[in-house]
Amino acid sequence: MRALRATGVIIPLLLTASLSAQPARPAAPSGSVLPFKASETTLPNGLKVIVVPTGFPNLVTMQIPVQTGSRNEVEPGKSGFAHFFEHLMFRGTPNTPPEKYRRIMTNAGARENASTGDDFTRYYATFAKEDLPTMVETYADMFQNLSYAEGDFKTEARAILGEYNKNSAEPLQKLFEVQRERFYQAHTYKHTTMGFIKDIENMPNEYEYSKLFFQRWYRPQFTTLIVAGDVTPEQVLPLVEKYWGGWTAGAPSATEIPKEPAPKAAQYVHVPWPSDTLPWVTVGYLGPAFDEHSKETPAMDILAALYFGPTSDLYKRLVVTEQKVDDLGVDTPTGVDPSLFTVLARVKNPRDAVYVRDQIMATLAESRAALVPAARLADAKSFNKYGFARSLDSTERIAAVLSSFAPYRRSFDTVNNYYRTLDTLTPQDLQAAARTYFVDNSLVVATLSKDPLPAGIEPLPSLDAIKPAAQAATPESKPAVTPVPIAAEAGAGAGIPLVEQKSAMPQLDVKLLFNVGSAHDPAGKEGLAALTAAMIAEAGSKALTIDQIQAALYPMAGSLSGRADKEMTTFTAVIHRDNWRPFLAVVLPQLLEPGFRDQDFKRLKEDQLNALTQDLRSNNEEELGKERLQTNIFRGTPYGHVALGTVSGINAIALADVQDFAHRMYTRANLTLGVNGDVPAEMLRTVQANLAKLPEGPAAAKATVRVERASGINVEILEKDTRATAISFGFPTGVTRAHPDFVALSVARVWLGEHRASSGRLYDRIRQVRGMNYGDYAYIEAFPRGMFQFFPDPNVARQQQIFEIWIRPVVPVNAHMSLRIAIYELQKLVDKGLTPADFESARMYLMKNVYVMTARQDQQLGYALDSRWYGIGEFTKYMRDALQKLTVEQVNAAVRKHLAAKDLSIVYITKDAAALKQALVSDALSPIKYDADKPQELLDEDKTIGAMKLNIGAENVKITPIADVFVR
Repeated sequence: MRALRATGVIIPLLLTASLSAQPARPAAPSGSVLPFKASETTLPNGLKVIVVPTGFPNLVTMQIPVQTGSRNEVEPGKSGFAHFFEHLMFRGTPNTPPEKYRRIMTNAGARENASTGDDFTRYYATFAKEDLPTMVETYADMFQNLSYAEGDFKTEARAILGEYNKNSAEPLQKLFEVQRERFYQAHTYKHTTMGFIKDIENMPNEYEYSKLFFQRWYRPQFTTLIVAGDVTPEQVLPLVEKYWGGWTAGAPSATEIPKEPAPKAAQYVHVPWPSDTLPWVTVGYLGPAFDEHSKETPAMDILAALYFGPTSDLYKRLVVTEQKVDDLGVDTPTGVDPSLFTVLARVKNPRDAVYVRDQIMATLAESRAALVPAARLADAKSFNKYGFARSLDSTERIAAVLSSFAPYRRSFDTVNNYYRTLDTLTPQDLQAAARTYFVDNSLVVATLSKDPLPAGIEPLPSLDAIKPAAQAATPESKPAVTPVPIAAEAGAGAGIPLVEQKSAMPQLDVKLLFNVGSAHDPAGKEGLAALTAAMIAEAGSKALTIDQIQAALYPMAGSLSGRADKEMTTFTAVIHRDNWRPFLAVVLPQLLEPGFRDQDFKRLKEDQLNALTQDLRSNNEEELGKERLQTNIFRGTPYGHVALGTVSGINAIALADVQDFAHRMYTRANLTLGVNGDVPAEMLRTVQANLAKLPEGPAAAKATVRVERASGINVEILEKDTRATAISFGFPTGVTRAHPDFVALSVARVWLGEHRASSGRLYDRIRQVRGMNYGDYAYIEAFPRGMFQFFPDPNVARQQQIFEIWIRPVVPVNAHMSLRIAIYELQKLVDKGLTPADFESARMYLMKNVYVMTARQDQQLGYALDSRWYGIGEFTKYMRDALQKLTVEQVNAAVRKHLAAKDLSIVYITKDAAALKQALVSDALSPIKYDADKPQELLDEDKTIGAMKLNIGAENVKITPIADVFVR
């Protein structure tokens, strides 16, 4: 869900230090929230060009927002086309067919993608600065000369269906779809970005309409080209004029967006969910349209944060104290036209649904009845100030922030104006916004559950009749925090291994990496490492409760987070340099003097169980398949359970177990300290001196993780009520980053299937050519949480890894064929290897892309800690030095040595498990049908692959009901 915008009013001094280390440039105008001097130019054809020198070296990001989204889909039966073009745009031009486009992106080391929302579609790429001319030319060609045959159009339409199917396991996707369809009567916000399923299924028949949609909305007068990074206007503008200047504006569109009539009455809608999930209760009201100069827009954001955020009374009551809700947040309105302000709560027990709804509505009533205390509003403004500084740690993120605001008026200054307006807000402004928009006629309550909810959920109370929630008349006084004495010397803490990355960044990143993780969970108490980490980072200290900690950290936008992986537990503390003293006074006691309160333990234990059984097992089939593959491959070893644990293991953990684990494992002997940013010397000494208070040791024994590849193909089918079929398969390898063949296999991986990239062989043969799903990728390292991000998280280093192929969900009829295609392509790679041209392209991609994947502050520090764990030196240098010397012969030798298309572990998630098992065991022909004519060469290949024998024995196929997964 979308929370309060992670940006805010800041003074340029907050980022002065980060700029001082870079080449001098003109300062931003006084009062601007972005500390950059941007150049804005409008070409004669109407294209808006914004150039932003960020001061970060080597990389450039292009963001191209277009003023078209699902809002522009005005004809009935045509929903989803704005999102469709997010995909069609990569189908090529006469000058740049798809193969050439992918080669250009690979040679630039680029990470590129696109996204679609209600109002805008954005295209973006980050790449090496020397490739700027090529990238400007390539995207100009794409926008002006897009060309796709009807057959390619139909193929892409089926990929869109694959994307809908992959999202179908997530309850909130369906909840928002139903909520909006019920609330809106005329406006195109009635459908979500994906569109109605009936329209998606009909897309292959809408080839002619697609050309009309493109001609109508993909015009320079609706487009903004943002170029940020290691650039100057003098470099960029001549290129833009050369390649984009000939783009014609076209005739003005007479298409009008339907006007939404004023809502007449409160509405209720329920979504029955077919599989296990916790209930969702949402309360929505029609909010304002985005207006950078109106106080109403930022007022809604601040209302969301103060009344429903982690420091709010409602959050403390429902989540922390009563523990009836495990997720509470707000989706705030950002639409060009009035859109919904929605409060969302995931309820632990269906019987509490009415109570939770009424508590939300009572809180909304309170926002109308009383003024927010001035001190609370000041805290929110301070949070925005420092939260904004956190968002500017790389060129890519700076461009993304700008792209989220610029499209409204195609102006760099929109973000500045918005936060100038926010800074003027008063408590009276917040109350006025609440009274304007939280009214009965615009109420929509939407719920989702598997089991029936109480009968009282449907009759909706009037907000006018609800007694406002009891709020303190004055803000809760902040607890007294004992200052941390500034250490004169580090003492015994100086002996803790230190990774120090000095930079001029005023945002400070501190990591405590303990060489312990879920591999150290005791048998029968799987999940203990993860729960212990949560009890440090998400619970109170002896001196402060978690409520008090959140209240203290909120104005400074400071955070402490913890995460346990197999052999690492990492605590990450982030704070602006201005606030390091009060920050340390709050967070150091969380580690050194944890409160270990029973209330926190109960809450976090239940949260972890829900994360395992709801978020992973029930609601995320793709991550489920990837994690289940890991546990199957490493069954019987310390890696044989997910980091979250097992159901029986979590249930068996007692508070005393957490206390014991923390005392034994969080020792100096297990610890490495990492710091990044403009860290003052006295801060580093103080951190080191305090860490000396941890037990000295001993160091935890290194887990023994050795597993051999199973013989033959072994399949587990997880039986679940679902639209699509998710597939992951692979096998264990001993190739870690420390292995001599790691870089060689990295090159092969890039060629076979770079994560979330369109350049890989698997993506081309399964998704691009056949349109079977959303994407297909390959891995030589574990990549948890992969569906949510483009780059792997650092600090998941492991002594043994897996090779994995991830086939994103396909329609069930293609479950057998898609597996055969992937195995066929893997076997071809092993048999034939890479060509010299393929090798050179993938090698050059990695040479540049290692800078892209380590561009952010947290990535840099995390990779440095991982490199120390592996003993390989600085990551980018290690990779680039090895790539410089690498040959195609070495890559192909490594492929033959470590990869194979046999002896595989496979995980399927599907509805009709018995039918799939029968197909696999019988080795039956797996035909594939297309909506368009395909080349005879492909049809012949389909016959070959469809008849390929996998020789899977019935005894090697296991069906597991979804409710039994991760039980023990």
